[in-house]
Amino acid sequence: MSIEPDFWPTRLRRRYTPLSLIAHGGMAKVYRARDEFLGRDVAVKLFRATATAESDFRRQEVEVNVLARLNHPNVVTLLDAAVDRSDSEDTRIYYVMELVVGSDLKNRLDSGPMGARQVAQIGYWVSTALEHVHGLGIVHRDVKPANILITASADGQTMTAKLGDFGIASVGNARAIPDEEFVTGTVAYLSPEQARGEEVGPASDVYSLGLVLLQCLTATLAFPGPAQHSAMARLLDDPEIPDTVAPQWKQLLRAMTSREAADRPDIHDVALALAQLSFTESGRHRSRSAAVVPGLPDDAFDRITAVAARVLAVPIAAVSIVGSSRMWVTARNDLEVTRLGGDAGVNGTALLRQEPWVIEDARLDPLAVGNPLLSPASGGSDELRFYAGVPLLRADATALGTLCVLDTKPRSIDALDMSTLQDLAAIVMRELDWRAGH
Repeated sequence: MSIEPDFWPTRLRRRYTPLSLIAHGGMAKVYRARDEFLGRDVAVKLFRATATAESDFRRQEVEVNVLARLNHPNVVTLLDAAVDRSDSEDTRIYYVMELVVGSDLKNRLDSGPMGARQVAQIGYWVSTALEHVHGLGIVHRDVKPANILITASADGQTMTAKLGDFGIASVGNARAIPDEEFVTGTVAYLSPEQARGEEVGPASDVYSLGLVLLQCLTATLAFPGPAQHSAMARLLDDPEIPDTVAPQWKQLLRAMTSREAADRPDIHDVALALAQLSFTESGRHRSRSAAVVPGLPDDAFDRITAVAARVLAVPIAAVSIVGSSRMWVTARNDLEVTRLGGDAGVNGTALLRQEPWVIEDARLDPLAVGNPLLSPASGGSDELRFYAGVPLLRADATALGTLCVLDTKPRSIDALDMSTLQDLAAIVMRELDWRAGH
């Protein structure tokens, strides 16, 4: 697309050369441009000349202030912001942001539903971005596919995502978006409290993300139709989740889209659940012929799990390696563990987040959703209640599997026991490294 030079504000012309139009909305257009000073391509959000009312300036100032506070790999980075006043009758506000090479989720959904593995990956990255945002006291208020930028690996199997467009974000709880500020597509993803015009907090973003994930799995809007009808529909009904959606997904999505904000899980819990789902879905596509570590030693791992079970006073301890055909399990003789096999014990959350994961009571903790040991819907046992797992990390911080301990009773784990579990995991990795060198 060619752009008339006169359209580009004077101040921008001194450094940024417009290349093509990426997207446009009611208030602004986003262009791909060349930063001549640093020799790289960037994204420039240029507001329309008519968007100069006091309320417009205030809204744009809020967005700049919000973006300037954010520093997260899954949030679009703000590089520059300014007002071009070279023409007193044509004041232009612009932001310069990192250029995300790929597409937005809205365009991808035009092609139909996505695989559960890709949905889990996208949901995880967006939820971690929102966790960072909420931690700073900011509510996005406009989580929708058009505001999620996605990129895929060469084989299309691995997805990453960045959250953008903080134009109506708020610091702290705030009133819902006034009707006149609705932009195309926003109404379909409103939370019930937004539709009622009530105060909006972080739980509103959780609800909107739940609708986005449901649409990714089904390629269907949960609340279609005219704006007023769509907004009112969510006050009367929960979104319909078809039987084609897997049980573990249903459980998570129902929790995220509860009509009562207080009943929705915290975004941190959502991120953990999606991490586990991401790993579970990835495991279903893994080839057994491509084991990560061939010829794994038996005696060493059996002894390590025995030590873990004995020192932490738990009935079950297990080592599981991605791509291996078995687990190494130590269990009391009176416990049935024959259902544990293959990758069942691998802690997907630890693999993605590279940190320990603890579930004190599987019947009360939403993080148990998708865990292949604790969730019956994922093939796990309904008798196991407690889980603590740590990742098996290589020197480059990539994870190969997990060392975990389990119990049939709810319990907690203190810092000393967690340190012991991490030390034992380090011993497992030392054994793996030694065998790989011999």
